[in-house]
Formats: sequence, C-alpha cells, structure tokens
Amino acid sequence: MPASAVMPEQKKVTISSKRQFTIPQKFFTELGFDREAVCTLGDGMLIIEPARSENGGEFAEQILADLIAEGYSGQELLSEFKSRQARVRPAVEEMLKAAKDAVNGAGEYYTYDDIFGGKK
Repeated sequence: MPASAVMPEQKKVTISSKRQFTIPQKFFTELGFDREAVCTLGDGMLIIEPARSENGGEFAEQILADLIAEGYSGQELLSEFKSRQARVRPAVEEMLKAAKDAVNGAGEYYTYDDIFGGKK
C-alpha cells in the first residue's frame, strides 16, 4: 500500500445468533444513518450504508432554493430547474465511481458531510 494511502477506520462488532449487530455510534452518526440501511454484497464484502431517499427530493429543494436565490422565476425557473435536475444523476454516478476508486486505493475518500455539509 502506498505511504500516502489512508486506511479506513475499522471496528470489530459481535454478531448475535439472530445475525444482528450494532453499528458503532461514531459510524452511525458520521454517516447519517436513521431507521434503514442498504446492504450490498460484492467482491466478498458486505457494504452497509444509510438508506437515502429514492426520489431525489432533497436535491430538488436545494436546486429550487438556489435558482430562486439567483433570481429565476416563471418559465425561466422551470426551464433551468429541469436542466440542473438532469445533471444530478450523472454527478451522483461520478461520485459513486470516485467512492469505488477510493475503496480500491485509487482515489481520495470523502464523507457524506464532506459532500453535503453537516446536518442543520
């Protein structure tokens, strides 16, 4: 491993007879878990991450707030909203690719808060 590579933080957990375990508090808080998680199986690993809204509503609200602050209104607001909303998925896909690269030691690591800021 290159000297500049940073090892991800790890914590050993106990799995109960019912296949249950507790996510360490620091990880739970830092990653923004709530009541649901998404489990992904691949390459001999189980990846557990916070469940996020599937509808992109949090992006829509932020996009609209930004556009209104920039002075858009009426039909111009609608047109620019559609344009920016169409760029969300490609941007998220690029972030996911960067995350995969980071896991494989080929890129930098960012937390949810690094990308979206801390909770209000």
